[in-house]
Amino acid sequence: MTPPQRKLRSTEWFGNADKNGFMHRSWMKNQGIPDHAFDGRPIIGICNTWSELTPCNAHLRKLAEHVKRGIYEAGGFPVEFPVFSNGESNLRPTAMLTRNLASMDVEEAIRGNPIDAVVLLAGCDKTTPALLMGAASCDIPAIVVTGGPMLNGKLENKDIGSGTAVWQLHESLKAGAIDLHQFLAAEGGMSRSAGSCNTMGTASTMACMAEALGTSLPHNAAIPAVDARRYVLAHMSGQRIVGMAHEQLTLSKILTRAAFENAIRTNAAIGGSTNAVIHLKAIAGRIGVPLDLEDWTRIGRGTPTLVDLQPSGRFLMEAFYYAGGLPAVLRRLGENHLLPHPEALTVNGKTLWDNVRQAPQYDDEVIRPLSQPLVADGGICILRGNLAPRGAVLKPSAASPELLRHRGRAVVFENLEHYKERIVDDSLDIDASCVMVMKNCGPKGYPGMAEVGNMGLPPKLLRQGVKDMVRISDARMSGTAYGTVVLHVAPEAAAGGPLAAVRDGDFIELDCARGRLHLDISAAELAARLAAPNASDRGGHGGYQRLYVDHVLQADEGCDFDFLVGCRGAAVPRHSH
Repeated sequence: MTPPQRKLRSTEWFGNADKNGFMHRSWMKNQGIPDHAFDGRPIIGICNTWSELTPCNAHLRKLAEHVKRGIYEAGGFPVEFPVFSNGESNLRPTAMLTRNLASMDVEEAIRGNPIDAVVLLAGCDKTTPALLMGAASCDIPAIVVTGGPMLNGKLENKDIGSGTAVWQLHESLKAGAIDLHQFLAAEGGMSRSAGSCNTMGTASTMACMAEALGTSLPHNAAIPAVDARRYVLAHMSGQRIVGMAHEQLTLSKILTRAAFENAIRTNAAIGGSTNAVIHLKAIAGRIGVPLDLEDWTRIGRGTPTLVDLQPSGRFLMEAFYYAGGLPAVLRRLGENHLLPHPEALTVNGKTLWDNVRQAPQYDDEVIRPLSQPLVADGGICILRGNLAPRGAVLKPSAASPELLRHRGRAVVFENLEHYKERIVDDSLDIDASCVMVMKNCGPKGYPGMAEVGNMGLPPKLLRQGVKDMVRISDARMSGTAYGTVVLHVAPEAAAGGPLAAVRDGDFIELDCARGRLHLDISAAELAARLAAPNASDRGGHGGYQRLYVDHVLQADEGCDFDFLVGCRGAAVPRHSH
């Protein structure tokens, strides 16, 4: 059956028998492209974050070939193009600094080129939200294909999780429980295949968010990177994007308010990363959907965490896929009337519920029934108070239950360097009841809001057997990390937020049940301290960092640039040579 014919964007470049049409077609033909490629078939962009400097995405060139097969098979013509690839493991000072840069690259590449729809090839933490942000700003048909998680890590014949194992083993090293040889022995076995982190870190979380939002085909989130079924999914995604181009199934028809509410509930059920709060807010801002921190409380809190994966639980992404993957989780939520909007549209043209209503569920240990959740009340805890008037976040499923209500004496670190200096000092006045506070690591302060919020505990306390303490900062933490960690305090210290006023010896109250984060000083004292100059020096930045510091929004607003919020569409003035 011939698909209905609609005017395609690419015809503005290739569809005219004039000078411009001649030049556009002729120059493309230097790649050996035949005439019939320009006969009105959809031109499909493959937006690729492949890079050997982004280990999680280093296999995406191979994945792109399978996408191309699907596009050709469905009667489209694929054109692959690179965009900035910001890998979490190598890029300094933090990949979050360049998420917005990557999104700008994506947006301008899509808008300025003759493509009718786009396949977004992503994987590592920031690449998935960056590509969705950029594509949302153009609002053309788009489908997400992520690279998939690594195989299980192995150490001494046991499974270890990428990222999570590093934090665990490093704490054991500092506590004297293992030696340097034992620590380094894990290095070769932790990351033993292509793919992103095999824990429910930010990469896996955002792959799950893409699927829950309806922007990828079912099972995209969890198929291991080296499993042949990952290539089949890439092929089928290539096929499907051609149909989406004909149907003009644009992102604004999928990224609705209902889709974001489904994603928030899903994040709670999987024990997803706190970084999802910032990324979903930024994506929503690009497509014009209102999303607030209160939505995470209203929709996410009270949802049981069903997925027993590290860092919250025991298993890894391989087991998650074999247990049924995200469709099994969504089915379990839907059958228990916990899927807010089962009728939400997805990229295959079906509703979310149509896609998962018969999803197989193979393992009740990995994907638990509602009667036996990993955490009865999961989701992201949103905290407010005089220390975080615009909000802060905490992940209960990765925290110590006994610390979710706590009052303790503050031990303050003015920045990351100050923390590194003080934390190893055995004379530091700190005990297990204290609250560790780190300032000036937020969007403007770092800059880029690095994943340093899960501050390692003082070695002297680790040697005493202390496993967790309350930690507070305006930074982020890796989705692979764990602990009772308050993050994303807004406004940040470098922007004049109350966090800047905290001093050693102040008492801080954390009460997750009440959503409260309170600094025990008077309003007058707080105002007086904030009136004093902030010791943070944000000077010296030039180039992109200057642009970032001048225009980045706070964490509660998604850390996008103020001038990037909103959908600008795909229209571009026609240039005459």
